Amino acid sequence: MKHNWRIPAIDILKSGPVVPVIVIDDSDRALGLAEALLEGGIKVLEITLRTRAGLSSIAKIAKRLPEAIVGAGTVLNQDDLMAVTEAGGLFAISPGLTPKLLEAASNGQIALIPGISTVSELMLGLQQGYNCFKFFPAEAAGGLNMLKAISGPFPNVRFCPTGGISPSNYLDYLRLENVLCVGGSWLAPNELVARKDWAAVTALAREALSKVYYSHG
Repeated sequence: MKHNWRIPAIDILKSGPVVPVIVIDDSDRALGLAEALLEGGIKVLEITLRTRAGLSSIAKIAKRLPEAIVGAGTVLNQDDLMAVTEAGGLFAISPGLTPKLLEAASNGQIALIPGISTVSELMLGLQQGYNCFKFFPAEAAGGLNMLKAISGPFPNVRFCPTGGISPSNYLDYLRLENVLCVGGSWLAPNELVARKDWAAVTALAREALSKVYYSHG
């Protein structure tokens, strides 16, 4: 069902301050979950490929909810990238990077936001023309202090930190100049998705966004 158009990575990261990292076990719940998040003001949806339902969930959302910017997380190789593209995903996020994946994405139809946790990985990505990255695992890899340190020698690089991001620290990350958005799983908790409590998911989304806008004045 391929109908992608290439949205630049930076535009995706600027499309919302909080990106839900979604692990879904049943694609029959995908539309309800996506609609609940959209209702709460969140339109960038990262569906991880950690389960068999990931790709089919992306395909359903891409087909039925064109207002959503849906893509995949846990993209590990060129085959994953192609599968996401074929499913109608608009972006791919990887936990790390390899030269082959970077090259495939450069020649592909959708944006890749590669993951880095070291300066050397960052430099490899820059060498291949990338300047927007996932910082993962954010808290374990140095968190706020690491991102502050990176901003000195790499002032034009922008990040989406993921990994250990929670309601208790996401606003601190968003205050950093080199952070455009954060990724977190707390917006789509397994227990709420399992019982299809979409009203509660919408409430979580609204609360997360309202705190961002309040803190930014």
